[in-house]
Amino acid sequence: MDVQIDPQQPSALTVSQLNRRARQLLETHLPLVWVEGEISNFSRPGSGHWYLTLKDEHAQVRCAMFRNRNNLVRFVPENGSHVMIRCRVSIYEGRGDFQLIIEHMEEAGYGALQRQFDELKQRLSQEGLFSEEYKLPIPSLPKRIGLVTSPTGAAIKDILSILKRRFPAIPVTLYPSIVQGKTAARELAEQIARANGIATDSEQRCDVLLLSRGGGSIEDLWAFNEELLARAIYDSDIPIVSAVGHETDFTIADFVADYRAATPSAAAEILSPDGQQLLANFEGYEQLLNDTILQRINTSNQHVDYLNRRLRHPGEKLTYQQTQLKSLELRLKQAVLAKLNEQSHRIDSLESKINQNHPNQQLDHLKLQVKTLDQRLVGGMKNLMNQKQQRWKNSVQLLNTVSPLNTLQRGYAIVLDENQHVVRSVSDKTPGDKVSTKLIDGSLLCTIDKIIPD
Repeated sequence: MDVQIDPQQPSALTVSQLNRRARQLLETHLPLVWVEGEISNFSRPGSGHWYLTLKDEHAQVRCAMFRNRNNLVRFVPENGSHVMIRCRVSIYEGRGDFQLIIEHMEEAGYGALQRQFDELKQRLSQEGLFSEEYKLPIPSLPKRIGLVTSPTGAAIKDILSILKRRFPAIPVTLYPSIVQGKTAARELAEQIARANGIATDSEQRCDVLLLSRGGGSIEDLWAFNEELLARAIYDSDIPIVSAVGHETDFTIADFVADYRAATPSAAAEILSPDGQQLLANFEGYEQLLNDTILQRINTSNQHVDYLNRRLRHPGEKLTYQQTQLKSLELRLKQAVLAKLNEQSHRIDSLESKINQNHPNQQLDHLKLQVKTLDQRLVGGMKNLMNQKQQRWKNSVQLLNTVSPLNTLQRGYAIVLDENQHVVRSVSDKTPGDKVSTKLIDGSLLCTIDKIIPD
């Protein structure tokens, strides 16, 4: 199924829009389906609607059956009841829940014929005989209609009456066959093959075949559940409409046929065009509007029921709040106790810091520092004095080494002029100048008689 996207459509949907479109898509494109299962969570609120869960061994689905439909149910359902329902697939927009809207409910029976029916249905389905891709389209205006049914049954009278009333110009060809009994399936298959055997270009060839009979029990309808007839329908080149029994009756022929009509009368309505189609369209729109309004009302009622179930008794709320209050009280006590412990640890830490920073502690520490510094000062002074003494000794020794007195002790003398300046060169003096000569133990006053240069 292709979904066309409007280019003008906004890129993002609200949750309500998404749920609404999903519901419309399901309800528009999925026909009424039959579902079998066991009832659980059955609820019957004051609104009169029924809410239940239908389940099997592997899955479950929520269901709703509104008051205008459940009034027609002929038994009282309860949890554990095994039922068959005819329903529409839908979505409850308020919560986005996938659900089934039940139109009809009946107790499920599962006899030998029913088991044969299910086994054959499953096998043929696996082979693809029910696949939509092999179904032929039903002509909107057939040139000839073929009836494969009993010529004496009540169904053919209703079909011919409706065809005559709606569009009498369409010719009808009857392919008579019995519709009940052991040989019925074979005769019906032969008549379908006979209709297909007519040349394609013949005026007698039918555009569509209507396979039909009236209602009855599962035994009465069993010919239409035979594999022989199912394969004849599948092999037919002419599209076949199946109209067997009442609206609630389903046969293998219905699933293989190209179209399944609820009743023979409905099939005749489908195959014959209506001259008052325009009026029918307006009536259809009116019905669609009524169904939409009813759906809205039912949805709103369902939402109201949902809200009613959410309402709680004040006592429950008080009990819940009391529980919350006790929990908060416990949390508060634990928080206060934790805070007290934290403050106690902090006080102990501060007390330890105060003790460490007490003036007596600091004075003792400072006294120890002063004592240490005093010892270092005394030691430093002693070291400095020793260094100074050693330097003084070294200096005295050096002075003694370079002292002129030391030179004088070796027999040398120092010549001084009248101003007590050392005479360094003979060129500084002339004969007749007076000089003094300093010896180790005194000085000699001398007059220069003669200068002898080197």
